[in-house]
Amino acid sequence: MAIKNYKPTTPSRRNMSVVDYSGLSKVEPEKSLLAPKTKKSGRNSYGRITVRHRGGGNRRKYRLVDFKRQKFGVEATVKTLEYDPNRTAHIALIEYTDGTKSYILAPVGLKVGDKVVSGPDADIKVGNALPLVNIPVGTFIHNVELYPGKGAQLARSAGNMAQLMAKENKLALLRLPSGELRNVPETCMATIGQVSNVDHANVKIGKAGRKRNMGWRPTVRGSVMNPNDHPHGGGEGKSPVGRPGPVTPWGKPALGYKTRKTHNRTDKLIVKRRNGK
Repeated sequence: MAIKNYKPTTPSRRNMSVVDYSGLSKVEPEKSLLAPKTKKSGRNSYGRITVRHRGGGNRRKYRLVDFKRQKFGVEATVKTLEYDPNRTAHIALIEYTDGTKSYILAPVGLKVGDKVVSGPDADIKVGNALPLVNIPVGTFIHNVELYPGKGAQLARSAGNMAQLMAKENKLALLRLPSGELRNVPETCMATIGQVSNVDHANVKIGKAGRKRNMGWRPTVRGSVMNPNDHPHGGGEGKSPVGRPGPVTPWGKPALGYKTRKTHNRTDKLIVKRRNGK
């Protein structure tokens, strides 16, 4: 996929770019694999906003993507490559030889008509899913499970891929896109290749309205608020923070403050953190 730029017919159009979707199939999504997606606008089950700056946006239908790939030994044919409004990666509609249809994350290089299969005996080919124990060291993979059978959680967004570095003591050492080195059980499933839509990171939004269509509402600086709304607020003209370091609206440090719990049960599997420590 390439980046598409338009002629600057308006000021915002001058700074806008989109991904060229000409390589995708011009079809409607598979109805049997759609589910309703209700909007939460950043609110939890109590109705309180726990994620700020969310709301509005275009309506979406959720695509039921198969992150487990547990239909072992059954060959599937890629029917379409489609856009998914719920994620940055593209998805592929596959149909198994028994007639079952499913969506999977589309890797780079996968084309309509290609055959994909999952299971320990699958070939090391783009789009095939295997347990890590059956994948050669050095292979680039995506859609990786953290726990066997739970479904993929790692390396799922556009352009991402992890690399299998080593296998020892029933654990596989992975280098993740963030630079983190971590072990996962070697019985976890992973898919060969790199996630599609590599150019997603180069897209320029161009105007505020496009961000609103995505469901993002405006973010206001604390320094332009009143003191009762934010610790940075108040004062005549442009005022300094007025206290040691910038803080959140609730007074917690905003820079360099550790929020990750150190007793996380997977800490022992992390060999090297993404910050190099």
